[in-house]
Amino acid sequence: MTQLSKNAETTVLHAGPRHDPGSGAVAVPIFQTTSYQFKSTEQAANLFALKEFGNIYSRLMNPTNDALEQKVAALEGGVAALAVSSGQAASAISIQNLCRPGDNIVSSTDLYGGTWNLFANTLPSMGIEVRFADPADPESFRRATDARTRAYYAETLPNPKLTVFPIGEVAAIGRSLGVPLIMDNTAAPMICRPLDHGAAIVVHSITKYIGGHGTSIGGVIVDGGNFDWAAHADRFPTLNQPDASYHGAVWTEAVKPLGPIAYIIRARVILLRDIGSCMSPFSAFQFIQGLETMPLRMREHCRNANDVAHFLQRHPAVERVIFAGMHKDPEQRRRASTYLKGGYGGLVGFELRDGREAGVRFIDALKMFYHVANIGDVRSLAIHPASTTHSQLSPADQIASGVTPGYVRLSVGIEHIDDIIADLDQALTAATGITAKAA
Repeated sequence: MTQLSKNAETTVLHAGPRHDPGSGAVAVPIFQTTSYQFKSTEQAANLFALKEFGNIYSRLMNPTNDALEQKVAALEGGVAALAVSSGQAASAISIQNLCRPGDNIVSSTDLYGGTWNLFANTLPSMGIEVRFADPADPESFRRATDARTRAYYAETLPNPKLTVFPIGEVAAIGRSLGVPLIMDNTAAPMICRPLDHGAAIVVHSITKYIGGHGTSIGGVIVDGGNFDWAAHADRFPTLNQPDASYHGAVWTEAVKPLGPIAYIIRARVILLRDIGSCMSPFSAFQFIQGLETMPLRMREHCRNANDVAHFLQRHPAVERVIFAGMHKDPEQRRRASTYLKGGYGGLVGFELRDGREAGVRFIDALKMFYHVANIGDVRSLAIHPASTTHSQLSPADQIASGVTPGYVRLSVGIEHIDDIIADLDQALTAATGITAKAA
């Protein structure tokens, strides 16, 4: 459809198909099918040869998934998207689409623990080197780059460090060298659009804020359509050299008549086809329902998280609060105001004065907050990352990613703020013996 609005609230409702042409249904139907009838042998051949687009097999594409992909691409300002089985699959495929054994990427040190493990251990076992750079110094990305660097990778609002990444600065460095920036925007949908600041690719764990209800696992990759892969042919052989796994297609040439979508088409017809990490149409339907209210929920997440951060900052039992809107460092404040619009996200971290033991007691004393390994749910959630989400990392790597032994992470939900703070207050008292009104 024609873009109706630049506003996220309208985009998530009206981007993509407005109704099902077969039934007239306004809500996107769940196309629970494996296969699709071809109109003729000629049409079937054209579909497999990419001479026309259409449905072949639901591992590759599905009408329900397609509706979700169109909506997320429009939300992020991209040209096309690919829905996959999880956020981890989205991260892995986004890199595998560009890399061969012997290649490397440069990643921010500020990462979710699962992504760190993927980069530090699993990708190297496949022959893909990951070099880590400190986002506090954007030039560290340039210094880590060589002729076989295929991408930069970072999180907009890193979980759990919550220091906003310098998207524009690193994207500009990358473009001067012919290196695209891949941004994980999981923690900042709607409040940040990395493609507007020079990123080339955006990934999401759509499980989190976009889904919003803790019911389904999924991921998505968005192609910005703003990076000239052909202009850097030597750096991107996967897109510019004949691909033996698809009858010698040169992707930057094969799909040129269809628009700047070489990256996302190869991800679909090679990696999704071969690895098989597809999203189920039922999950896609669930994510569409979540997406339609995500702008409203994000406003509440951001508002409640801001109030929680200020409550914790005033509490005498709390040693330190980690929140994107409260960093003392001037550069971090500048990045937050530059890249986050309409709020600072729904994540808040903090450390208790009595350390790890107090943190454990706090988690166990919560009554309304759920103790789960997730973020972005409508419900308020809490976890101790050092013993859970980041437990596979070495102590040094935990510190590098922002996890100290006593760190507690909150994903603030959309309950009434009085109830959220009341639960935090009673748990803090139970854990430390100190009340909010203590001197």
